[in-house]
Amino acid sequence: MSRPALPDDTELRDRLRGLDLDSKVRLLTGADLWRLPSEPRLGLSAVTMSDGPQGVRGTGDDPDETGLLAPAPSALAAAWDTDLAERLGELFATEARRKGVDVVLAPVVNLQRTPVAGRHFEYFSEDPLLTGTLAAAVVRGLQSRGVGACLKHFVANDSETDRTEYRARLDERTLREVYLAPFEQVLAEAEPWSVMAAYSGLDDGTVSASMTENARLLRELLKGEWGFSGPVVSDWAATRSTAASAVGGLDLVMPGPDGPWGDALASAVRAGEVDEHVIDDKVLRLLHLARHVGALDEPVPAPVSSEPAPEEYRLLREVAARGTVLLRDEADLLPLTPTGIRSVALIGPNAVAPYLQGGGSAFVPAVRTVSYEEGLRAALPEDVRLTVHRGGDARLRLPYASAALLTDPETGETGVRADHLDAEGNRIGGEARATGDWTMYDGFAPQTHLVLLRTELTLTEPGTHRLEFGCAGRFSVSLDGEEVLAGDDDRGVELVLESSHAHPPMRGIDVEVGPQGRRLALALDLTVVEAGGYGRFVTAQLRHTPPGTTPYEEIAEAAAAAQAADVAIVVVGTNEEVESEGWDRTGLDLPGHQDDLVRKVIAANPRTIVVVNAGAPVLLPWADEAPALLWSWLPGQEAGHALADVLLGRTEPSGRLPWTLPARAEDVPVPDARPRDGIVDYTEGVHVGHRAWDRDGLVPAFPFGHGLGWTRWTYESVTLSPTPVSATLPSPAGGDGLDLTVELTNSGSRAGREVVQVYLEPPQDGTDRPVRLLAGFATVQAEPGARVTAEVCVPARVFRIWDSEASAWRTPPGRYRLHVGRSSRDPRLTAEVAVDDGRLYPAV
Repeated sequence: MSRPALPDDTELRDRLRGLDLDSKVRLLTGADLWRLPSEPRLGLSAVTMSDGPQGVRGTGDDPDETGLLAPAPSALAAAWDTDLAERLGELFATEARRKGVDVVLAPVVNLQRTPVAGRHFEYFSEDPLLTGTLAAAVVRGLQSRGVGACLKHFVANDSETDRTEYRARLDERTLREVYLAPFEQVLAEAEPWSVMAAYSGLDDGTVSASMTENARLLRELLKGEWGFSGPVVSDWAATRSTAASAVGGLDLVMPGPDGPWGDALASAVRAGEVDEHVIDDKVLRLLHLARHVGALDEPVPAPVSSEPAPEEYRLLREVAARGTVLLRDEADLLPLTPTGIRSVALIGPNAVAPYLQGGGSAFVPAVRTVSYEEGLRAALPEDVRLTVHRGGDARLRLPYASAALLTDPETGETGVRADHLDAEGNRIGGEARATGDWTMYDGFAPQTHLVLLRTELTLTEPGTHRLEFGCAGRFSVSLDGEEVLAGDDDRGVELVLESSHAHPPMRGIDVEVGPQGRRLALALDLTVVEAGGYGRFVTAQLRHTPPGTTPYEEIAEAAAAAQAADVAIVVVGTNEEVESEGWDRTGLDLPGHQDDLVRKVIAANPRTIVVVNAGAPVLLPWADEAPALLWSWLPGQEAGHALADVLLGRTEPSGRLPWTLPARAEDVPVPDARPRDGIVDYTEGVHVGHRAWDRDGLVPAFPFGHGLGWTRWTYESVTLSPTPVSATLPSPAGGDGLDLTVELTNSGSRAGREVVQVYLEPPQDGTDRPVRLLAGFATVQAEPGARVTAEVCVPARVFRIWDSEASAWRTPPGRYRLHVGRSSRDPRLTAEVAVDDGRLYPAV
């Protein structure tokens, strides 16, 4: 593989000559949580970074700042549309400039290796080609408007369990063909301006190295073989060494200003452990990034309009609607025709509280959110009655205590009082807030050592009340003077990395309340957590639920409402307890009693539409009973409008599954990715996702690539480009490959959009290869009865395998089949290709 030419560094190297070692090293650690250091002598302004897989979160300087909340990456991937992905990347760039952000920490091109992965929603797909193709489009959109992308997490970082410690064990062929493949593709096709090294590491049988120290992958492969000229950024607080990470290929330690580099790295250079030329190379890479984003020799870009434009809201709505997958519609219920509908029952825990985005660093405080109820109410005629019924709570954790129950013991007003104490116990400040949610509270002076929360909890309803307390770090919780919970965790940064700061362990107690009510004095003694670049904070949560109806009573009420309605729409799914950065799921079942709810509603009304509001696969044991079934993902802020557009036929749900939906948990090829003795073993090899389902002959609930849409398609013919092409590809972005022309007709009664999918079936010559692998795709649209042509490029690289003995790519000779169809399990046309003497030929 030829190495791309690197930028001419002569002029930048001349600048560096005027900088001493300490000044250069200072540039290699963040100035704070999000910003890089400036250096006037180099003409370098501070570069600002921000999280961004589901929208640009910002820097947190303004605690009230909001932003555009896009559908999760999996929802975008479900559209299988590079143009749409590029448009969303452009929107992210506009949003970044609105917030003064230069580099967005996205896209994420790790693979959905197991459905229980906590960040599954944040990834595009289980397939390397689909992931790489769509991620490259997002990068092109971002960078076309001068905002840098940071491709992450390099590499094989597919689990949240012990995510900062484990090592991934996989052979070289699997690494090259599967997990490095989307990185290589995006780097070649879109040239992202930075790459993030993962928390985890790699165990290749000869070395077990943290990714921030992995010289073979960072220095030799990424920068050497692939010619990447930008900086390699650490994941936040991932760097644990000085010389090893510096020599290994890391360029920037985040966050700052503290960390393992700084003075220690300068000392390592003076001691001869790190060559100063290595330092110069790192600074040059940062200068390349700064030049790309306009932070070198240029004034800071003027902020764009502070208010999102209407077309930005429309794009988010379009992505959410077009990514929706119609899994089943046996009763031809969809789209709904409002004529004749007098009443609609909207049912389900996620109908009441939609899950719009996954938890963790991807979280964006949305500028607005449109609930499913709001979207349907706005779309339905005024004379249609819409009722909403929860049908039971799907969350394991209780809701936060209502402000109406909390009384500040000093003022008698509503709320919880916080007293800020120094190390000697002197009160140096405080405030009162009307909430039981003090998650990652940092509103105190720098000398604060303790935060004492006090409130009086008034319970009036007779019966059994449930209280839950959750805190992080070192703390004590007392109720009426008696300690009920304590902790002594002093780990600091690790609390953030494992998400204990936002998802603390809970302890619950029952409180009996008589007819006269009960008043309880609550005190929480919290030691300030010192979390390095993440700041200083305390975490406390007070949750409560009164006596009330049981889930079964709520389900019965919902079923009765469904029976009385013309149409029932049931929205079920996951929530913030289930899908989040920081932890993996423990299973695939819908939380709570949602399966029972769906079955009861289906039995009550044959015109029931089930909507699944989840980012990652969940088991749907009632799928074959549902008259109509839609998958709506984590749809972002325009959720309600997008669902209404789909249900009422305004936008076709033209999405296709970017992963395989299992019917049974025991069929899942990789049921979990929990480390064993610190190792996550990739025993499935190259058979990731749908490839493993095909290898094992298993039948999923719905296969990879499945989706129905509003119309039917007839596949007429497929032809291959007649000219033989090289089977050896110099780079993943090279033009070498086969061009397929597919003729198809919209044979239904509605206009529609089709995703033409091509799967490669290699010869079974004794080499362990997938039964089928995705080789290309194209999206087309046509009016009813119209014939349309899809042009699909099948790159030569999909024919290749990595030869570990030769440390090189090769293309085994033989006859290959190309299956053209609507999913990995629905082929409609077949063509054959011969590989001979390093050339690809249409077979005759």
